[in-house]
Amino acid sequence: MSRVLVTGGRGQLGHDLERRWPERHPGDELLPLSHHELDVTDAEAVRRLILAQQPSIVINLAAYHVVDEVEGNPAKAFAVNAIGPRNVALACKEAGAIMVHLSTDYVFTDSSNHRPHVEDEPVNPPNVYGVSKAAGEMMIGPSWPSHFIVRGSGLYGVAGSSGKGGNFVETMLKLAEQGKPIKVVADQVLTPTSTWFLADQIALLVTTEAYGTYHATCQGECSWYQFAAEIFRQSGLDPELGPTTSAERITPARRPPYSVLENRNLQRQGIDVMPHWKEALRHYLHERSAQAPTPTLPQRGRAIE
Repeated sequence: MSRVLVTGGRGQLGHDLERRWPERHPGDELLPLSHHELDVTDAEAVRRLILAQQPSIVINLAAYHVVDEVEGNPAKAFAVNAIGPRNVALACKEAGAIMVHLSTDYVFTDSSNHRPHVEDEPVNPPNVYGVSKAAGEMMIGPSWPSHFIVRGSGLYGVAGSSGKGGNFVETMLKLAEQGKPIKVVADQVLTPTSTWFLADQIALLVTTEAYGTYHATCQGECSWYQFAAEIFRQSGLDPELGPTTSAERITPARRPPYSVLENRNLQRQGIDVMPHWKEALRHYLHERSAQAPTPTLPQRGRAIE
């Protein structure tokens, strides 16, 4: 039996790791820790806890990821997203524990030819959040080689995001329930990724000793507008949905126009188990409806194609 420590483990991915880890690692003890239980910016606290618990694996999900808020708080962003991972890596080295670190597609700004980004491509973050996450990746390597850096994209899970008060799917469904016109950006392309499937992918990845950086997103790509349309289509809803642009929807932090990731290293290892994003969304909506009946929402004729 192994002990697995999960920092920042009370959010949507931590929740799904608790549910999915036993499927691939029966008998393991998973210990999720919130920010209040372990502040990764406190190097000595991180060291003491990891040495006391003696985990075989530490999964670092702790992050400051409210992107627009981060733009005005670079010091906090670098403390949590860059120094924090280094603190965890150094403690893992001392304890002899494997480290898994969650990163983001926002380490990339764009692909001029609109081809998915690969793992060994130079990073070029568009905002403070992306810069701080890229810095965190760079801090881990020299600190402890026995690590996996896992980049995700557009994460959503049934537990919701602890720092954002929900996720994109829930936001869209709530807006539809209100019956108001909905505008969603159509010029930012990504791959929405379910934490249910990402949790399983991480559980599989750690069974290898092929340390390094991995992209782990669902298959396919779409704009946020297309994602919203598919959410409503699969839910049988037809709210008044329209596209908008990044220029029309000004935000403090710039978003990448194209941040699709290719799971090249997972594919090379023969362990890419991520489904298409539409299939993952279908699973999410099914689980959501099974947990709590969805209220009747306003209908406007036929569903969006």
